Amino acid sequence: MNRFYSRWLAASIVVGIGLGGAMAAAAQTAAGSTQRDVNQQQRIEQGLKSGQLSTAEAARLEQGQAHVDRMQQHALGDGSLSAGEQARLTAAQNRQSRAIHAERHDGVGGNPASRSSERMQRDVARDAHQQARIEHGVQSGALTAHETARLEGRQAHAAQVEQRAARDGHVGPHEQRHIQRVDQRDGRSIYRKKHNGRVVG
Repeated sequence: MNRFYSRWLAASIVVGIGLGGAMAAAAQTAAGSTQRDVNQQQRIEQGLKSGQLSTAEAARLEQGQAHVDRMQQHALGDGSLSAGEQARLTAAQNRQSRAIHAERHDGVGGNPASRSSERMQRDVARDAHQQARIEHGVQSGALTAHETARLEGRQAHAAQVEQRAARDGHVGPHEQRHIQRVDQRDGRSIYRKKHNGRVVG
């Protein structure tokens, strides 16, 4: 083995270890972010079930969730998460947390037994479940940062579909079926990415 090749091999190993460490760090940071997504969706669901949130209020909050998901998609898209990106993402999630609290305590409520609210409750519960599956994949190493970014983009789309359906305060059966089809596609995508053999090194 000549000297040049030995140096190249050593440098390659160092770079590989560095990249692996950076990817693992990005995935670990993503885990904290995705866990907050689960918590936020559960808080929206609880607000609907308790009557603290109307369907229209939940729609506005889903718009906020879509914004956070898009930020996660862009931040993790290159496989890493810089300190600046993490700070901006944390600030956005903090704003969303305050918005959920404000909507749940503004004295405006909904009827949790109405068909529209019940449909929205099921939609948001599915969102929380999908986010929990993503979070589990990040924690277990089954999802890379790139894969997490793509899945968060899908979650943003799903939240946007729900927001459009519920912004008038009513979710009809046809709108519900459309939301369910989107959720089913996203669920299959989460499964495929968690079981494609790619893992965080």
